[in-house]
Amino acid sequence: MAEKLTHRMKNGLGSSKSKSTEYERLQAIIDAKRLQSDLIGQQVKMTCCASKATKERSLLRQHRQVWSRKCPRLQKAEEESEDDIHHFLEQIKPNSLTDTAIFSLQENILFLEGERESFRKATVDPVYQLKDDLCFRLDEMQHQQLSEHPSNWEQVIQQINFVKDQQEDIITKLHAEYLHTEKDIMGLGLEKYFTSASDTLMNSENIPMEVLDADCPYPELKDSLIQAFRSLSERYQSRLQSLQEQLQKTDRFCDWSPDDHQLFQFTVSLYTHDIPDHRELSRDMLLRLFPDRTRLELVEHERLWDWQRFTQTQLRVVTQQFQRDLNELFARTLVTLQEANHAHQEELELHRDRQHQQDICLQLREKLQLWRTQQEEVAKLEAVIEKRQRDEEEAKMKREQEKEATIRAQQKAKVKQFYLKQQKRREELEQRDQERLAKLRSVMEEQARRDSQRVQFRADMLQQRREERVVRELEWKREEQERQNRLEALRKQTEVVADADQDRMMADTQAWRNRLLESAFLLQRPLYSINTYTDTQIVSDPRVRVEQALREAGLHQNQYAKELLSDIKPPKPPRRDTKSMLKF
Repeated sequence: MAEKLTHRMKNGLGSSKSKSTEYERLQAIIDAKRLQSDLIGQQVKMTCCASKATKERSLLRQHRQVWSRKCPRLQKAEEESEDDIHHFLEQIKPNSLTDTAIFSLQENILFLEGERESFRKATVDPVYQLKDDLCFRLDEMQHQQLSEHPSNWEQVIQQINFVKDQQEDIITKLHAEYLHTEKDIMGLGLEKYFTSASDTLMNSENIPMEVLDADCPYPELKDSLIQAFRSLSERYQSRLQSLQEQLQKTDRFCDWSPDDHQLFQFTVSLYTHDIPDHRELSRDMLLRLFPDRTRLELVEHERLWDWQRFTQTQLRVVTQQFQRDLNELFARTLVTLQEANHAHQEELELHRDRQHQQDICLQLREKLQLWRTQQEEVAKLEAVIEKRQRDEEEAKMKREQEKEATIRAQQKAKVKQFYLKQQKRREELEQRDQERLAKLRSVMEEQARRDSQRVQFRADMLQQRREERVVRELEWKREEQERQNRLEALRKQTEVVADADQDRMMADTQAWRNRLLESAFLLQRPLYSINTYTDTQIVSDPRVRVEQALREAGLHQNQYAKELLSDIKPPKPPRRDTKSMLKF
Protein backbone atom coordinates (compact mmCIF):
# COMPACT_ATOMS: atom_id res chain seq x y z
CA MET A 1 0.00 0.00 0.00
CA ALA A 2 2.81 2.39 0.89
CA GLU A 3 4.52 1.68 -2.43
CA LYS A 4 1.32 2.48 -4.33
CA LEU A 5 0.87 5.75 -2.48
CA THR A 6 4.46 6.71 -3.11
CA HIS A 7 4.03 6.00 -6.83
CA ARG A 8 0.87 8.09 -6.98
CA MET A 9 2.56 11.00 -5.22
CA LYS A 10 5.44 10.94 -7.67
CA ASN A 11 3.14 10.92 -10.70
CA GLY A 12 0.89 13.68 -9.32
CA LEU A 13 -2.36 11.69 -9.70
CA GLY A 14 -5.59 12.36 -7.78
CA SER A 15 -7.05 15.39 -6.19
CA SER A 16 -5.56 17.60 -3.48
CA LYS A 17 -7.68 15.94 -0.80
CA SER A 18 -6.53 12.45 -1.71
CA LYS A 19 -2.95 13.71 -1.88
CA SER A 20 -3.10 15.14 1.64
CA THR A 21 -4.67 11.96 2.97
CA GLU A 22 -2.06 9.75 1.36
CA TYR A 23 0.72 12.03 2.65
CA GLU A 24 -0.55 11.68 6.22
CA ARG A 25 -0.66 7.90 5.89
CA LEU A 26 2.82 7.84 4.44
CA GLN A 27 4.08 10.05 7.26
CA ALA A 28 2.56 7.72 9.86
CA ILE A 29 4.19 4.67 8.19
CA ILE A 30 7.56 6.44 8.02
CA ASP A 31 7.32 7.40 11.70
CA ALA A 32 6.52 3.80 12.63
CA LYS A 33 9.44 2.53 10.57
CA ARG A 34 11.74 5.14 12.11
CA LEU A 35 10.58 4.17 15.61
CA GLN A 36 11.12 0.50 14.83
CA SER A 37 14.63 1.21 13.48
CA ASP A 38 15.42 3.25 16.60
CA LEU A 39 14.32 0.36 18.80
CA ILE A 40 16.45 -2.07 16.78
CA GLY A 41 19.42 0.31 17.05
CA GLN A 42 18.95 0.53 20.81
CA GLN A 43 18.79 -3.27 21.05
CA VAL A 44 21.94 -3.60 18.95
CA LYS A 45 23.69 -1.01 21.10
CA MET A 46 22.58 -2.81 24.28
CA THR A 47 23.77 -6.15 22.81
CA CYS A 48 27.12 -4.62 21.91
CA CYS A 49 27.45 -3.14 25.40
CA ALA A 50 26.49 -6.46 26.99
CA SER A 51 28.95 -8.40 24.81
CA LYS A 52 31.66 -5.86 25.54
CA ALA A 53 30.95 -6.12 29.28
CA THR A 54 30.96 -9.93 29.07
CA LYS A 55 34.24 -9.87 27.18
CA GLU A 56 35.67 -7.44 29.75
CA ARG A 57 34.57 -9.69 32.64
CA SER A 58 36.03 -12.73 30.91
CA LEU A 59 39.37 -10.94 30.37
CA LEU A 60 39.42 -9.74 33.98
CA ARG A 61 38.65 -13.26 35.20
CA GLN A 62 41.48 -14.68 33.09
CA HIS A 63 43.83 -11.96 34.38
CA ARG A 64 42.85 -12.83 37.95
CA GLN A 65 43.53 -16.52 37.27
CA VAL A 66 46.99 -15.70 35.89
CA TRP A 67 47.78 -13.53 38.87
CA SER A 68 46.43 -16.16 41.32
CA ARG A 69 48.84 -18.67 39.73
CA LYS A 70 51.78 -16.27 39.77
CA CYS A 71 51.24 -14.82 43.25
CA PRO A 72 51.96 -18.07 45.22
CA ARG A 73 55.12 -18.63 43.18
CA LEU A 74 56.30 -15.10 43.90
CA GLN A 75 55.51 -15.50 47.59
CA LYS A 76 57.35 -18.82 47.70
CA ALA A 77 60.35 -17.30 45.89
CA GLU A 78 60.34 -14.38 48.34
CA GLU A 79 60.22 -16.75 51.32
CA GLU A 80 63.02 -18.89 49.88
CA SER A 81 65.21 -15.84 49.22
CA GLU A 82 64.59 -14.53 52.75
CA ASP A 83 65.41 -17.97 54.18
CA ASP A 84 68.60 -18.11 52.12
CA ILE A 85 69.63 -14.64 53.32
CA HIS A 86 68.92 -15.52 56.96
CA HIS A 87 70.77 -18.81 56.60
CA PHE A 88 73.73 -17.04 54.99
CA LEU A 89 73.80 -14.43 57.74
CA GLU A 90 73.60 -17.14 60.41
CA GLN A 91 76.50 -19.01 58.82
CA ILE A 92 78.75 -15.90 58.86
CA LYS A 93 81.06 -16.02 61.86
CA PRO A 94 83.74 -13.48 62.92
CA ASN A 95 87.35 -14.52 62.45
CA SER A 96 88.50 -12.83 65.64
CA LEU A 97 87.42 -10.33 68.26
CA THR A 98 88.72 -7.48 66.12
CA ASP A 99 86.47 -8.46 63.23
CA THR A 100 83.69 -5.93 63.93
CA ALA A 101 82.25 -5.91 60.41
CA ILE A 102 80.14 -8.98 61.19
CA PHE A 103 78.66 -7.38 64.30
CA SER A 104 77.96 -4.15 62.44
CA LEU A 105 76.25 -6.20 59.72
CA GLN A 106 73.97 -7.83 62.28
CA GLU A 107 73.26 -4.41 63.84
CA ASN A 108 72.34 -3.07 60.40
CA ILE A 109 70.01 -6.03 59.89
CA LEU A 110 68.25 -5.34 63.18
CA PHE A 111 68.08 -1.64 62.35
CA LEU A 112 66.53 -2.35 58.93
CA GLU A 113 64.01 -4.75 60.48
CA GLY A 114 63.03 -2.06 63.01
CA GLU A 115 62.61 0.54 60.26
CA ARG A 116 60.58 -1.91 58.22
CA GLU A 117 58.27 -2.64 61.16
CA SER A 118 57.81 1.06 61.92
CA PHE A 119 57.11 1.77 58.24
CA ARG A 120 54.51 -1.00 58.20
CA LYS A 121 52.80 0.38 61.30
CA ALA A 122 52.79 3.90 59.87
CA THR A 123 51.58 3.06 56.36
CA VAL A 124 50.07 -0.41 56.00
CA ASP A 125 48.28 -0.85 59.33
CA PRO A 126 46.15 2.36 58.97
CA VAL A 127 44.91 1.16 55.58
CA TYR A 128 43.84 -2.23 57.00
CA GLN A 129 42.24 -0.52 60.02
CA LEU A 130 40.30 1.78 57.71
CA LYS A 131 39.25 -1.24 55.63
CA ASP A 132 38.00 -3.12 58.71
CA ASP A 133 36.16 0.00 59.91
CA LEU A 134 34.43 0.46 56.55
CA CYS A 135 33.42 -3.20 56.43
CA PHE A 136 31.97 -2.91 59.93
CA ARG A 137 30.04 0.25 59.00
CA LEU A 138 28.68 -1.36 55.84
CA ASP A 139 27.47 -4.38 57.83
CA GLU A 140 25.65 -2.08 60.26
CA MET A 141 24.15 0.20 57.62
CA GLN A 142 23.14 -2.36 55.00
CA HIS A 143 19.44 -2.25 56.15
CA GLN A 144 19.28 1.51 56.75
CA GLN A 145 19.01 4.57 54.50
CA LEU A 146 22.09 6.73 53.88
CA SER A 147 20.11 9.94 54.50
CA GLU A 148 19.69 9.19 58.20
CA HIS A 149 23.37 9.79 59.08
CA PRO A 150 24.86 12.13 56.45
CA SER A 151 27.38 13.73 58.79
CA ASN A 152 29.04 10.41 59.70
CA TRP A 153 29.49 9.49 56.05
CA GLU A 154 31.04 12.87 55.29
CA GLN A 155 33.58 12.26 58.04
CA VAL A 156 34.30 8.78 56.69
CA ILE A 157 34.81 10.17 53.16
CA GLN A 158 37.15 12.83 54.50
CA GLN A 159 39.11 10.16 56.38
CA ILE A 160 39.35 8.01 53.22
CA ASN A 161 40.58 10.97 51.18
CA PHE A 162 43.12 11.81 53.89
CA VAL A 163 44.46 8.23 53.86
CA LYS A 164 44.62 8.30 50.04
CA ASP A 165 46.60 11.53 50.06
CA GLN A 166 48.91 10.13 52.74
CA GLN A 167 49.52 6.96 50.72
CA GLU A 168 50.21 8.98 47.58
CA ASP A 169 52.77 11.08 49.46
CA ILE A 170 54.43 7.94 50.83
CA ILE A 171 54.58 6.34 47.35
CA THR A 172 56.06 9.56 45.92
CA LYS A 173 58.74 9.62 48.63
CA LEU A 174 59.52 5.92 48.12
CA HIS A 175 59.84 6.46 44.36
CA ALA A 176 62.18 9.40 44.93
CA GLU A 177 64.29 7.31 47.34
CA TYR A 178 64.31 4.47 44.80
CA LEU A 179 65.57 6.77 42.05
CA HIS A 180 68.18 8.26 44.37
CA THR A 181 69.42 4.80 45.43
CA GLU A 182 69.53 3.61 41.83
CA LYS A 183 71.50 6.74 40.85
CA ASP A 184 73.97 6.08 43.69
CA ILE A 185 74.42 2.45 42.59
CA MET A 186 74.95 3.50 38.97
CA GLY A 187 77.32 6.25 40.12
CA LEU A 188 79.67 3.78 41.79
CA GLY A 189 80.99 2.78 38.35
CA LEU A 190 81.38 -0.92 39.07
CA GLU A 191 80.80 -1.87 35.45
CA LYS A 192 84.41 -1.18 34.51
CA TYR A 193 85.61 -3.84 36.96
CA PHE A 194 83.56 -6.53 35.29
CA THR A 195 84.69 -7.73 31.88
CA SER A 196 82.70 -10.32 30.01
CA ALA A 197 84.12 -13.10 27.94
CA SER A 198 83.18 -11.26 24.74
CA ASP A 199 85.10 -8.11 25.83
CA THR A 200 88.10 -10.24 26.71
CA LEU A 201 87.89 -11.89 23.32
CA MET A 202 87.77 -8.57 21.49
CA ASN A 203 90.54 -6.92 23.56
CA SER A 204 93.27 -9.60 23.37
CA GLU A 205 94.57 -12.31 21.14
CA ASN A 206 93.70 -14.98 23.76
CA ILE A 207 97.05 -16.73 23.46
CA PRO A 208 97.77 -18.61 26.71
CA MET A 209 101.03 -17.83 28.50
CA GLU A 210 101.80 -21.55 28.54
CA VAL A 211 102.04 -21.43 24.75
CA LEU A 212 103.97 -18.16 24.59
CA ASP A 213 106.49 -19.23 27.25
CA ALA A 214 106.76 -22.81 26.02
CA ASP A 215 110.27 -24.08 25.24
CA CYS A 216 109.65 -25.55 21.79
CA PRO A 217 112.70 -26.92 19.91
CA TYR A 218 111.00 -26.18 16.59
CA PRO A 219 110.33 -22.40 16.07
CA GLU A 220 108.20 -23.00 12.98
CA LEU A 221 105.85 -25.26 14.98
CA LYS A 222 105.51 -22.66 17.75
CA ASP A 223 104.80 -19.89 15.20
CA SER A 224 102.14 -22.05 13.53
CA LEU A 225 100.45 -22.75 16.91
CA ILE A 226 100.44 -19.03 17.78
CA GLN A 227 99.02 -18.27 14.34
CA ALA A 228 96.27 -20.85 14.96
CA PHE A 229 95.27 -19.04 18.19
CA ARG A 230 95.28 -15.70 16.37
CA SER A 231 93.17 -17.00 13.49
CA LEU A 232 90.65 -18.49 15.96
CA SER A 233 90.43 -15.17 17.83
CA GLU A 234 90.06 -13.19 14.60
CA ARG A 235 87.31 -15.50 13.33
CA TYR A 236 85.28 -15.12 16.52
CA GLN A 237 86.10 -11.40 16.85
CA SER A 238 84.33 -10.65 13.58
CA ARG A 239 81.21 -12.52 14.70
CA LEU A 240 81.17 -10.93 18.15
CA GLN A 241 81.79 -7.48 16.73
CA SER A 242 78.77 -7.80 14.43
CA LEU A 243 76.62 -8.96 17.39
CA GLN A 244 77.93 -6.06 19.51
CA GLU A 245 77.03 -3.62 16.75
CA GLN A 246 73.52 -5.08 16.59
CA LEU A 247 73.16 -4.65 20.37
CA GLN A 248 74.41 -1.07 20.22
CA LYS A 249 71.68 -0.11 17.73
CA THR A 250 69.17 -0.11 20.61
CA ASP A 251 69.71 0.82 24.22
CA ARG A 252 69.25 -1.48 27.19
CA PHE A 253 65.56 -0.59 27.66
CA CYS A 254 64.59 -0.59 23.95
CA ASP A 255 63.96 3.19 23.74
CA TRP A 256 61.62 3.15 26.77
CA SER A 257 62.07 4.38 30.29
CA PRO A 258 63.57 1.84 32.75
CA ASP A 259 60.37 1.62 34.85
CA ASP A 260 58.13 1.07 31.82
CA HIS A 261 60.50 -1.50 30.39
CA GLN A 262 60.72 -3.45 33.66
CA LEU A 263 56.92 -3.32 34.01
CA PHE A 264 56.64 -4.56 30.42
CA GLN A 265 59.04 -7.44 31.12
CA PHE A 266 57.24 -8.44 34.31
CA THR A 267 53.82 -8.38 32.59
CA VAL A 268 55.01 -10.49 29.66
CA SER A 269 56.67 -13.00 32.02
CA LEU A 270 53.33 -13.52 33.81
CA TYR A 271 51.65 -14.94 30.70
CA THR A 272 53.63 -18.07 29.91
CA HIS A 273 53.10 -20.33 26.89
CA ASP A 274 51.09 -22.91 28.87
CA ILE A 275 48.26 -20.37 29.38
CA PRO A 276 45.58 -20.41 26.62
CA ASP A 277 45.59 -17.19 24.52
CA HIS A 278 48.61 -15.91 26.42
CA ARG A 279 49.53 -13.39 23.71
CA GLU A 280 46.04 -11.88 23.61
CA LEU A 281 45.89 -11.65 27.42
CA SER A 282 49.34 -10.09 27.65
CA ARG A 283 48.43 -7.50 24.97
CA ASP A 284 45.23 -6.64 26.82
CA MET A 285 47.08 -6.22 30.13
CA LEU A 286 49.78 -4.10 28.45
CA LEU A 287 47.13 -1.85 26.91
CA ARG A 288 45.59 -1.44 30.36
CA LEU A 289 48.96 -0.65 31.97
CA PHE A 290 50.10 1.67 29.16
CA PRO A 291 46.96 3.50 27.98
CA ASP A 292 49.06 6.24 26.34
CA ARG A 293 50.72 3.72 23.97
CA THR A 294 49.13 2.13 20.96
CA ARG A 295 49.05 -1.57 20.11
CA LEU A 296 51.54 -0.99 17.29
CA GLU A 297 54.03 0.59 19.72
CA LEU A 298 53.68 -2.34 22.10
CA VAL A 299 54.21 -4.84 19.27
CA GLU A 300 57.25 -2.92 18.06
CA HIS A 301 58.70 -2.79 21.58
CA GLU A 302 58.11 -6.53 22.03
CA ARG A 303 59.83 -7.19 18.69
CA LEU A 304 62.83 -5.07 19.72
CA TRP A 305 63.00 -6.81 23.08
CA ASP A 306 62.85 -10.28 21.42
CA TRP A 307 65.56 -9.25 18.96
CA GLN A 308 67.71 -7.95 21.82
CA ARG A 309 67.30 -11.19 23.79
CA PHE A 310 68.00 -13.25 20.67
CA THR A 311 71.16 -11.23 20.00
CA GLN A 312 72.28 -11.62 23.62
CA THR A 313 71.65 -15.37 23.38
CA GLN A 314 73.68 -15.51 20.18
CA LEU A 315 76.45 -13.52 21.88
CA ARG A 316 76.45 -15.93 24.81
CA VAL A 317 76.43 -18.98 22.51
CA VAL A 318 79.29 -17.60 20.39
CA THR A 319 81.28 -16.85 23.54
CA GLN A 320 80.70 -20.40 24.80
CA GLN A 321 81.71 -21.80 21.41
CA PHE A 322 84.87 -19.69 21.42
CA GLN A 323 85.73 -20.86 24.94
CA ARG A 324 85.14 -24.46 23.94
CA ASP A 325 87.24 -24.18 20.75
CA LEU A 326 89.93 -22.31 22.68
CA ASN A 327 90.10 -25.06 25.31
CA GLU A 328 90.24 -27.75 22.62
CA LEU A 329 92.98 -25.87 20.72
CA PHE A 330 94.90 -25.30 23.96
CA ALA A 331 94.69 -29.01 24.84
CA ARG A 332 95.82 -30.03 21.34
CA THR A 333 98.63 -27.44 21.53
CA LEU A 334 99.90 -28.82 24.82
CA VAL A 335 99.84 -32.35 23.39
CA THR A 336 101.65 -31.16 20.24
CA LEU A 337 104.34 -29.34 22.27
CA GLN A 338 104.79 -32.38 24.46
CA GLU A 339 105.12 -34.64 21.41
CA ALA A 340 107.64 -32.17 19.85
CA ASN A 341 109.73 -32.22 23.02
CA HIS A 342 109.65 -36.01 23.06
CA ALA A 343 110.67 -36.13 19.37
CA HIS A 344 113.53 -33.68 19.99
CA GLN A 345 114.75 -35.72 22.93
CA GLU A 346 114.65 -38.85 20.78
CA GLU A 347 116.65 -37.10 18.05
CA LEU A 348 119.27 -36.01 20.59
CA GLU A 349 119.50 -39.52 21.97
CA LEU A 350 119.84 -40.89 18.45
CA HIS A 351 122.62 -38.39 17.63
CA ARG A 352 124.51 -39.30 20.79
CA ASP A 353 124.08 -43.00 20.01
CA ARG A 354 125.42 -42.48 16.49
CA GLN A 355 128.52 -40.60 17.75
CA HIS A 356 129.18 -43.33 20.27
CA GLN A 357 128.79 -45.95 17.55
CA GLN A 358 131.28 -44.12 15.31
CA ASP A 359 133.89 -44.09 18.12
CA ILE A 360 133.34 -47.76 18.76
CA CYS A 361 133.60 -48.52 15.03
CA LEU A 362 136.96 -46.72 14.80
CA GLN A 363 138.34 -48.73 17.69
CA LEU A 364 136.96 -51.92 16.22
CA ARG A 365 138.47 -51.08 12.83
CA GLU A 366 141.95 -50.83 14.33
CA LYS A 367 141.48 -54.10 16.22
CA LEU A 368 140.16 -55.69 13.04
CA GLN A 369 143.24 -54.70 11.09
CA LEU A 370 145.47 -56.31 13.72
CA TRP A 371 143.27 -59.36 13.82
CA ARG A 372 143.41 -59.69 10.00
CA THR A 373 147.21 -59.79 9.98
CA GLN A 374 147.15 -62.47 12.61
CA GLN A 375 144.44 -64.37 10.78
CA GLU A 376 146.38 -64.37 7.52
CA GLU A 377 149.32 -66.06 9.23
CA VAL A 378 147.03 -68.51 10.98
CA ALA A 379 145.20 -69.17 7.71
CA LYS A 380 148.38 -70.20 5.96
CA LEU A 381 149.20 -72.70 8.69
CA GLU A 382 145.65 -73.94 8.82
CA ALA A 383 145.56 -74.38 5.01
CA VAL A 384 148.47 -76.80 5.15
CA ILE A 385 146.95 -78.73 8.05
CA GLU A 386 143.53 -78.63 6.45
CA LYS A 387 144.81 -80.06 3.17
CA ARG A 388 146.35 -82.95 5.03
CA GLN A 389 143.18 -83.54 7.02
CA ARG A 390 141.01 -83.18 3.89
CA ASP A 391 142.79 -86.03 2.18
CA GLU A 392 142.28 -88.22 5.22
CA GLU A 393 138.63 -87.17 5.48
CA GLU A 394 137.95 -87.90 1.81
CA ALA A 395 139.22 -91.42 2.18
CA LYS A 396 137.22 -91.92 5.33
CA MET A 397 134.11 -90.36 3.75
CA LYS A 398 134.32 -92.69 0.75
CA ARG A 399 134.33 -95.69 3.05
CA GLU A 400 131.37 -94.33 5.00
CA GLN A 401 129.42 -93.61 1.81
CA GLU A 402 129.80 -97.16 0.62
CA LYS A 403 128.61 -98.39 4.03
CA GLU A 404 125.63 -95.98 4.04
CA ALA A 405 124.60 -97.06 0.53
CA THR A 406 124.35 -100.65 1.71
CA ILE A 407 122.33 -99.69 4.81
CA ARG A 408 120.02 -97.43 2.70
CA ALA A 409 119.22 -100.28 0.29
CA GLN A 410 118.24 -102.53 3.22
CA GLN A 411 116.05 -99.75 4.72
CA LYS A 412 114.28 -99.16 1.37
CA ALA A 413 113.33 -102.83 1.17
CA LYS A 414 111.91 -102.72 4.73
CA VAL A 415 109.95 -99.53 4.01
CA LYS A 416 108.47 -101.00 0.85
CA GLN A 417 107.36 -104.11 2.75
CA PHE A 418 105.81 -101.90 5.49
CA TYR A 419 103.86 -99.85 2.93
CA LEU A 420 102.48 -103.06 1.38
CA LYS A 421 101.26 -104.24 4.80
CA GLN A 422 99.61 -100.85 5.46
CA GLN A 423 97.85 -100.92 2.07
CA LYS A 424 96.48 -104.38 2.74
CA ARG A 425 95.24 -103.40 6.19
CA ARG A 426 93.46 -100.31 4.81
CA GLU A 427 91.70 -102.46 2.19
CA GLU A 428 90.50 -104.88 4.88
CA LEU A 429 89.16 -101.98 7.02
CA GLU A 430 87.41 -100.44 4.03
CA GLN A 431 85.71 -103.75 3.19
CA ARG A 432 84.60 -104.26 6.80
CA ASP A 433 83.15 -100.72 6.99
CA GLN A 434 81.23 -101.23 3.75
CA GLU A 435 79.68 -104.46 5.09
CA ARG A 436 78.76 -102.76 8.38
CA LEU A 437 77.16 -99.80 6.51
CA ALA A 438 75.07 -102.14 4.32
CA LYS A 439 73.89 -104.05 7.40
CA LEU A 440 72.93 -100.84 9.23
CA ARG A 441 71.05 -99.53 6.20
CA SER A 442 69.02 -102.74 5.96
CA VAL A 443 68.20 -102.58 9.69
CA MET A 444 67.13 -98.90 9.38
CA GLU A 445 64.94 -99.65 6.37
CA GLU A 446 63.25 -102.49 8.28
CA GLN A 447 62.72 -100.18 11.28
CA ALA A 448 61.24 -97.46 9.04
CA ARG A 449 58.85 -99.98 7.50
CA ARG A 450 57.76 -101.14 10.95
CA ASP A 451 57.31 -97.53 12.13
CA SER A 452 55.13 -96.69 9.13
CA GLN A 453 53.00 -99.79 9.81
CA ARG A 454 52.70 -98.80 13.48
CA VAL A 455 51.64 -95.24 12.58
CA GLN A 456 49.04 -96.56 10.14
CA PHE A 457 47.74 -98.99 12.76
CA ARG A 458 47.40 -96.19 15.33
CA ALA A 459 45.59 -93.99 12.81
CA ASP A 460 43.15 -96.85 12.07
CA MET A 461 42.58 -97.42 15.80
CA LEU A 462 41.95 -93.70 16.35
CA GLN A 463 39.43 -93.62 13.51
CA GLN A 464 37.72 -96.73 14.92
CA ARG A 465 37.47 -95.14 18.39
CA ARG A 466 35.96 -92.00 16.88
CA GLU A 467 33.34 -94.05 15.04
CA GLU A 468 32.55 -96.03 18.21
CA ARG A 469 32.23 -92.78 20.17
CA VAL A 470 29.80 -91.39 17.59
CA VAL A 471 27.76 -94.62 17.75
CA ARG A 472 27.68 -94.46 21.56
CA GLU A 473 26.56 -90.83 21.51
CA LEU A 474 23.76 -91.64 19.08
CA GLU A 475 22.72 -94.62 21.24
CA TRP A 476 22.76 -92.46 24.37
CA LYS A 477 20.63 -89.78 22.69
CA ARG A 478 18.17 -92.44 21.53
CA GLU A 479 17.93 -93.96 25.04
CA GLU A 480 17.53 -90.51 26.58
CA GLN A 481 14.70 -89.71 24.17
CA GLU A 482 12.97 -93.03 25.01
CA ARG A 483 13.38 -92.33 28.75
CA GLN A 484 11.84 -88.87 28.33
CA ASN A 485 8.97 -90.37 26.39
CA ARG A 486 8.35 -92.94 29.14
CA LEU A 487 8.48 -90.23 31.82
CA GLU A 488 6.05 -88.11 29.86
CA ALA A 489 3.68 -91.09 29.57
CA LEU A 490 3.93 -91.67 33.34
CA ARG A 491 3.25 -87.98 34.00
CA LYS A 492 0.16 -88.12 31.92
CA GLN A 493 -1.00 -91.28 33.72
CA THR A 494 -0.46 -89.77 37.22
CA GLU A 495 -1.79 -86.33 36.37
CA VAL A 496 -4.22 -85.08 39.04
CA VAL A 497 -7.62 -83.89 37.91
CA ALA A 498 -9.61 -82.28 40.71
CA ASP A 499 -12.66 -80.01 40.90
CA ALA A 500 -12.52 -76.56 42.47
CA ASP A 501 -13.27 -76.70 46.21
CA GLN A 502 -13.25 -73.30 47.95
CA ASP A 503 -13.67 -74.69 51.47
CA ARG A 504 -10.92 -77.27 51.04
CA MET A 505 -8.62 -74.65 49.61
CA MET A 506 -9.08 -72.22 52.55
CA ALA A 507 -9.07 -74.95 55.26
CA ASP A 508 -6.00 -76.14 57.18
CA THR A 509 -3.96 -78.92 55.71
CA GLN A 510 -3.42 -82.28 57.38
CA ALA A 511 0.27 -81.52 57.86
CA TRP A 512 -0.59 -78.27 59.65
CA ARG A 513 -3.05 -80.11 61.93
CA ASN A 514 -0.38 -82.71 62.74
CA ARG A 515 2.11 -79.95 63.54
CA LEU A 516 -0.36 -78.30 65.90
CA LEU A 517 -0.81 -81.62 67.67
CA GLU A 518 2.95 -82.16 67.96
CA SER A 519 3.54 -78.63 69.32
CA ALA A 520 1.70 -79.60 72.53
CA PHE A 521 4.20 -82.41 73.14
CA LEU A 522 7.23 -80.30 72.12
CA LEU A 523 6.50 -77.79 74.89
CA GLN A 524 7.71 -80.35 77.51
CA ARG A 525 11.11 -80.82 75.77
CA PRO A 526 14.21 -78.62 76.30
CA LEU A 527 14.51 -75.47 74.28
CA TYR A 528 17.58 -76.71 72.42
CA SER A 529 19.73 -79.83 72.25
CA ILE A 530 23.32 -79.86 73.52
CA ASN A 531 25.90 -81.27 71.09
CA THR A 532 28.99 -81.52 73.33
CA TYR A 533 30.64 -83.71 75.96
CA THR A 534 28.90 -84.40 79.26
CA ASP A 535 30.54 -84.07 82.67
CA THR A 536 30.74 -87.86 82.95
CA GLN A 537 32.58 -88.15 79.67
CA ILE A 538 35.00 -85.36 80.66
CA VAL A 539 35.76 -86.87 84.10
CA SER A 540 36.25 -90.33 82.56
CA ASP A 541 39.38 -89.02 80.78
CA PRO A 542 42.45 -90.04 82.93
CA ARG A 543 44.36 -86.91 81.84
CA VAL A 544 41.74 -84.65 83.49
CA ARG A 545 41.84 -86.63 86.77
CA VAL A 546 45.66 -86.64 86.88
CA GLU A 547 45.82 -82.90 86.11
CA GLN A 548 43.22 -82.19 88.86
CA ALA A 549 45.23 -84.23 91.37
CA LEU A 550 48.49 -82.44 90.44
CA ARG A 551 46.74 -79.07 90.70
CA GLU A 552 45.43 -79.89 94.18
CA ALA A 553 48.95 -80.97 95.20
CA GLY A 554 50.42 -77.78 93.73
CA LEU A 555 52.65 -79.66 91.25
CA HIS A 556 50.90 -78.83 87.98
CA GLN A 557 53.50 -76.28 86.83
CA ASN A 558 56.79 -78.16 87.30
CA GLN A 559 58.69 -80.26 84.74
CA TYR A 560 57.56 -83.55 86.29
CA ALA A 561 53.88 -82.71 85.72
CA LYS A 562 54.54 -81.76 82.09
CA GLU A 563 56.38 -85.02 81.36
CA LEU A 564 53.70 -87.05 83.19
CA LEU A 565 50.82 -85.45 81.30
CA SER A 566 52.62 -85.88 77.96
CA ASP A 567 53.02 -89.66 78.58
CA ILE A 568 49.32 -90.33 79.45
CA LYS A 569 47.30 -91.46 76.44
CA PRO A 570 43.62 -90.61 75.86
CA PRO A 571 40.97 -93.36 76.42
CA LYS A 572 40.33 -93.51 72.68
CA PRO A 573 43.00 -93.03 70.02
CA PRO A 574 42.42 -89.86 67.91
CA ARG A 575 41.17 -90.15 64.37
CA ARG A 576 43.76 -90.21 61.66
CA ASP A 577 42.32 -87.15 59.93
CA THR A 578 42.88 -85.01 63.07
CA LYS A 579 46.62 -85.66 63.17
CA SER A 580 48.81 -82.79 61.99
CA MET A 581 51.82 -83.29 59.74
CA LEU A 582 53.49 -80.13 61.03
CA LYS A 583 56.34 -80.54 63.51
CA PHE A 584 56.90 -77.72 65.95
